[in-house]
Amino acid sequence: MSLKPLLRHAFLILAALLMGRSTAQHGTPDSTAHHAAAATTGAHEAAPAQDHGAKEKFNAGKLIMDHIGDEHGWHLWGHTSLPLPVILYNSERGLSLFSSGRFDHGHRTYGGYALHEGQVVAVDAPDGTDVHHAPVNERLTAATVDLSITKNVATLLLVSVLLLWVFISVARAYTRRAGQAPTGLQNLVEPIILFVRDDLAKSAIGHRYEKYLPYLLTAFFFIFFSNLLGLVPFFPGGANLTGNIAVTVVLAVITFLIVTFSGNKHYWHHIFAMPGVPGWVLAILTPVEILGMFLKPFVLAIRLFANITAGHIIALSFFSLIFVFGETSAGAGYGVAIGSWLFTVFMFMLELLVAFIQAYVFTFLSAMYIGAAVEEPHHH
Repeated sequence: MSLKPLLRHAFLILAALLMGRSTAQHGTPDSTAHHAAAATTGAHEAAPAQDHGAKEKFNAGKLIMDHIGDEHGWHLWGHTSLPLPVILYNSERGLSLFSSGRFDHGHRTYGGYALHEGQVVAVDAPDGTDVHHAPVNERLTAATVDLSITKNVATLLLVSVLLLWVFISVARAYTRRAGQAPTGLQNLVEPIILFVRDDLAKSAIGHRYEKYLPYLLTAFFFIFFSNLLGLVPFFPGGANLTGNIAVTVVLAVITFLIVTFSGNKHYWHHIFAMPGVPGWVLAILTPVEILGMFLKPFVLAIRLFANITAGHIIALSFFSLIFVFGETSAGAGYGVAIGSWLFTVFMFMLELLVAFIQAYVFTFLSAMYIGAAVEEPHHH
């Protein structure tokens, strides 16, 4: 198999995903809280608690939402984070490029901007001003394009580099060892490639599968690697990339576009005027078929997003029980710790299986949709 089509599809998917992430960052508030915003809120709420001599309670919801959300820094350990580039453009302020560490974990303003609930907003305050005393400029915020390299974007680039390294290395190994049995990384990757080719692409699309195999392979390995990297609890893992709706929507839209532009006359005839169906039934059936065209990518996006996000939430919920019960008494915390730890390990092992299953389901459904679009009519 030629490597050029695979690389071409990989770069197209990468460009589309980066565009989707940039669109999602601009003008659409994230549904989840972020570490920086949580730190700001925590610092604001901890002050009265310290005044009364009380200890701030463990917030399981904040911990979970911090993990599954995106952020402008990469948490390493304790209060140490790896700052990421902040790239902003505004017609009045021009291009701004600086490190997210300038925000001081969301406590301070810099360059006329500040972190508010995980989003970069324009403020009218000097650099270093406390965010609670920096008025937000809604007009400039709405006109600011955020192209920052967030945690999810950095993970997307990392997964892309990892994919290129794996497949270029395997392709070179086949060139050096032509006609010999695969070894090492070849031996690991080849069965998966053959599985996608024979059991997904060829069985669902038919004899025209080779045209679409590079995209299906790219989508499968991108989702699979992203899912696995999201299960790694330390840097450079831990990002909930495929649990971000912007990423899954872009992948689903790519499948939708391939299906739409690959559809033959037979496919569109069944969409708009299914043969052998009375006219009065077509008045009901045709709108349903058209609606189904747009429901398919919607199902692809939601299925992947919901399953990956739910797995992270369940695992972290079991882990959080240790601290929730520990606040009542040390004995309760230690008693729950063993069970919570076992359930967390069980969920982690289950998520390893889910990482493969979700990549398989997305690729299989994409192949099915493409196969239905290019299927030739059967003549009896």
